[in-house]
Amino acid sequence: MNLFNMKISLKLIVVFLLLLGWNSILRAEILVYPVPQGIYYARHNDDYTVKVRQAGEKDWVDLFEYNVKVDMDTKSDATMVQFDFSGKVEVLIRKNNGEIRSAIVRPLSKGIQPKIDGNFLLFTLDKPQKLSVEFNGDRLNNLHVFANPIIKDIPDKNDPNVMYFESGIHEPTDAAGKCFRIPSNTTVYLEGGAVLKGCLNCDSVENVKILGYGMLLEPQQGISVTYSKNVLIDGITVVNSRHYTVSGGQSQGITIKNLKSFSYQGWSDGLDFMSCSDIVIDDVFLRNSDDCLAFYTHRWNYYGDCRKVRVQNSTLWADIAHPINIGTHGNTKTGDEVLEDMLFKNIDILEHDEDDRNYQGCMTINVGEHNLARNITFEDIRVENIQEGQLFHLRVMYNQKYNTGPGRGVKDIVFRNISCTGKYINPSLIEGYDKNRKVENILFENIVLNGKRVTTLEELNVDKKDFVGKVRIK
Repeated sequence: MNLFNMKISLKLIVVFLLLLGWNSILRAEILVYPVPQGIYYARHNDDYTVKVRQAGEKDWVDLFEYNVKVDMDTKSDATMVQFDFSGKVEVLIRKNNGEIRSAIVRPLSKGIQPKIDGNFLLFTLDKPQKLSVEFNGDRLNNLHVFANPIIKDIPDKNDPNVMYFESGIHEPTDAAGKCFRIPSNTTVYLEGGAVLKGCLNCDSVENVKILGYGMLLEPQQGISVTYSKNVLIDGITVVNSRHYTVSGGQSQGITIKNLKSFSYQGWSDGLDFMSCSDIVIDDVFLRNSDDCLAFYTHRWNYYGDCRKVRVQNSTLWADIAHPINIGTHGNTKTGDEVLEDMLFKNIDILEHDEDDRNYQGCMTINVGEHNLARNITFEDIRVENIQEGQLFHLRVMYNQKYNTGPGRGVKDIVFRNISCTGKYINPSLIEGYDKNRKVENILFENIVLNGKRVTTLEELNVDKKDFVGKVRIK
């Protein structure tokens, strides 16, 4: 073989290997998990039949349609399905009750265009997603589709530092406290199909990982992290926790990723943090009937500032109260606690519905109890629907139901690249408390309401009250 022919042969081999590699990358892998017999019938919702398959293949994989309760006002039955995949897959949904007149997949920013075929809906996914599929405008009996990435590194169940929950129902080891107590330097792994009927409790510990695609089902609260540091939570689903999905108290270094949450009762917040710092929240889906995200300083037995918070790439759905709430609780005795250095970026807010104007606001900073909030940025936030509520709420307040004194101030706040769709929304509020407790140095940059970029406070639909310093619109 001459040199020219050898070069051609080598090139053909390289091309073949590249094509083989790309084919293996694009070819989908789908993983589903068993449903414990004890909840198979009790937790099934027959509103939809959902299947998934490799794109272009013939055979479909059936998914289990879980019933999840949503919305405190109506206590509605919605549906959730989960699966893990790589490559490209097709999702097929049959609506079992009534015809399909319209269908939408949210968040709209994901750009997923479903195809209606009779009583079926079909769409394609090529990356992990957390989606709401809504038929005929129904957001209460909708379908939630959680398509997870495949977990590559599964902990060794025989490792003495691993607390491993296999598929099946698991009752709390601490029966009195209805919780599973997690020691330091432990990896907790919830296998897909594992259902825990109690709280995961991290109290005065460090270096804990809580991983896997298992579920916490109707615990008093989902995961508690108190007086601890370096805690990672990744992949867990919390269904209808009575109170918090995750609560943090006087802790440092909390990271929460790919968490999914539903709640439908009063005081069933999503992720709440009291006197915590170094918090990272990434790629979560929270549908709650109280604040989805809340950040405070002192409350109960927790003391200290709340700072260095990063929330990104997430979806929030507040059936009740705020999607994001900062500052209500603090310490009037010391009067020196601060909420600062916070960034909320690339977030879809699917709903905000709150009757009481004192608790309205998609993006809310309402400081009480001598709190000072400063250096907080909201960037690339998309608000799809406000049933009843406000877009922005900035206030120094004295809420006599919860506070023992007013806040100290709100300053150096940036809202950048914010969009909102919806008409007849309540005016946003900016209000200080007195000349020494002001709201000041607020920047609104590239705010788009119903497709139009605003240039004035009037166009922004803001009620600017007393004791407010500089407010700029760019």
